[in-house]
Amino acid sequence: MRNQKNDFQVLIKPWNESNLDLLYRLNTPEMLEYLGGPESEEQVIERHKRYIGVAETGTGCMFSIMLAPHDEPVGNVGYWESVWQEETIYEIGWGILPPFQNQGIAAAATTSAIASAREQKKHRYMHAFPSVDNSASNGICRKLGFTLISECDFEYPKGSFMRCNNWRLDLK
Repeated sequence: MRNQKNDFQVLIKPWNESNLDLLYRLNTPEMLEYLGGPESEEQVIERHKRYIGVAETGTGCMFSIMLAPHDEPVGNVGYWESVWQEETIYEIGWGILPPFQNQGIAAAATTSAIASAREQKKHRYMHAFPSVDNSASNGICRKLGFTLISECDFEYPKGSFMRCNNWRLDLK
């Protein structure tokens, strides 16, 4: 999927074995400031396997974000099934490497991922749960037409709760 931004194209490509290096690059204190900090080596490898497996199970899709024409990896975006308030929904998340932030890349890639989820015609709603302190991610939700439902306590990582905004997008 392609989305034009400035003098480059933002592409999303299904996550695959070759994306492990990108996941390591996304596993930094700066990138995970609002998500509980970096993961261990074992956790990164397990996450990589889950990212590959989500498409195989039909429960969503994870993507690498690339800039064309050089196919430079700059981040990730994806959606997966989750249960929220007793309803199965798609949850969405994204991350852009620091040198590429604030250029509209996350919004362009997330727009493409939302289009992919809509094509599935599986769930009516998609939710995003950025930290209340993450102004950039909250801004993307606002820009892409998500509706702010409320603040909430959200478990992430497992065993730890964070204060998030619950943003919802109607996929119909």
